[in-house]
Amino acid sequence: MAGCTVLITADRRSAELAAALTRRGAQVRHAPALSILSNVDDEQLIADTRELIERAPDVVVVTTGIGFRGWIEAADAHGIADDLMTVLAGSRIVARGPKARGAIQAAGLQADWVAESETSGEIADVLLGEGVAGLRVAVQHHGAGADGLDAVFAKAGADVQSLIVYRWGPAPDPDAVRASARAAATGDIDAVVFTSAPGAEAWLCAAEADGVGPQVVARFTSGAMIAAAVGPITAKPLEHRGITTLQPERGRLGALVRALVSHYEQAETLALCTAVGTLQIRSRVAVLDGQVLPLSPTGVEVLRLLAGGGVVSREAVLAVLPGDSTDPHAAEVAIARLREAAGRGLIKTVVKRGYRLELA
Repeated sequence: MAGCTVLITADRRSAELAAALTRRGAQVRHAPALSILSNVDDEQLIADTRELIERAPDVVVVTTGIGFRGWIEAADAHGIADDLMTVLAGSRIVARGPKARGAIQAAGLQADWVAESETSGEIADVLLGEGVAGLRVAVQHHGAGADGLDAVFAKAGADVQSLIVYRWGPAPDPDAVRASARAAATGDIDAVVFTSAPGAEAWLCAAEADGVGPQVVARFTSGAMIAAAVGPITAKPLEHRGITTLQPERGRLGALVRALVSHYEQAETLALCTAVGTLQIRSRVAVLDGQVLPLSPTGVEVLRLLAGGGVVSREAVLAVLPGDSTDPHAAEVAIARLREAAGRGLIKTVVKRGYRLELA
């Protein structure tokens, strides 16, 4: 991923994600669109947990890994974790996706059923199909709420207990979010990483509020910028805007990083086999045989012009240079600088016509 600039829009585990991308050569920007407000010391959460211990549930729905871990940590902080674990062990545990299942297993428990689609809709379909009338159902909410599960189960005759472990809060640095949206709109970002649907929605709304939403969507839909989502739920706000996302086969951060690396290894950016190596041109840099070329933004644009194919005239080179010069010498200087940076074998002069890349 040498030369790629990747924007991370998440707060949680952002350092881990940034480190993994940096190890693979990416430049990382960080602009979390939301914060996570923990309810570990929330009196209501502890009161609800004590009630659950006193009146054990038949079914426990775990919607997020982070929420389940936070719930256990909150119970432990108040000395009731052992009682909670005993109650959970005697209940049927339903997990909304593999991350929730992983947190359940890490706590020494087993999920009895997992919604592999990671949707609350699948959970509702299965439990309502089996029947919940007369059952006590506990739902651990994620940051954006329970997706209507509480109301659906209550309407079907269940005794529902809700547990809110954390909530989504505002962006830690709204100015950074707005700046990141503008950078994405103007071409300074190659890929944007999203790890939650609320975070994706918040970042896109920030871009729209700043007036650059159409430009951001255009760069995504043209393929000039990649929208990488950790899973199908996270991708929904993007897909609602017509944006196709890159997703890993498994909803994990490591798998997401590997999916990005694979994308760029397959040279889905502009890539050419030249006489001096494989050339990739990204948003603001050019990479030749895995090495970022020391080019100015103007140099990258001239190289992008040449990579379009065929012979490029001096007049065409002049058109992408700053200013309004019509002096052919300015085009010759720009080409000379490219040759100095990339090696003289990359660009060939076509007598009386202009320049072209020397392809393999």
